[in-house]
Amino acid sequence: MTDCVRLFKFIFLAACTSNETHKKLVLPEGIPNFVQASDFEKIDWHKKAMTFNNNILGNKNKSGAIGADAPSLNVQKWMWHLWGIENPTALTVVGYHKETGAIYPILTAGWTIELGGPNNGADAHAPSHVQIAEKGQWAILLYTNEKLFDILIYDINE
Repeated sequence: MTDCVRLFKFIFLAACTSNETHKKLVLPEGIPNFVQASDFEKIDWHKKAMTFNNNILGNKNKSGAIGADAPSLNVQKWMWHLWGIENPTALTVVGYHKETGAIYPILTAGWTIELGGPNNGADAHAPSHVQIAEKGQWAILLYTNEKLFDILIYDINE
């Protein structure tokens, strides 16, 4: 084997293995069993939540929260709003911190809360208390009827 071929094999193997050094996603104990690791692959960090209907921060006509427009690390009250769902009974909220890869319950009451009926033009809503664990960019995965419903991208800086 020539030195050129040996060098090519080394570079090829090094390039292939360097791409496989991603953080392994670890779902925390107690997270609902319908939350799948593959759900986190659907996060689009460029699709930032936007303000709509004057005071809801989220994805227009899909989901959002009143109160999320002034996020902080302190406990806050947020009112979740969901559009385009039929017969929802519960909302599960999962937070994923981009920089650390950590997964947290965002709701202070646990992973899941009950949903109420229509409010502010949305098909369902739910008041809650939330606490964000640390500063940074967050993906908030929302589940209804035990299925991934939407993903909100928030920047938490205070």
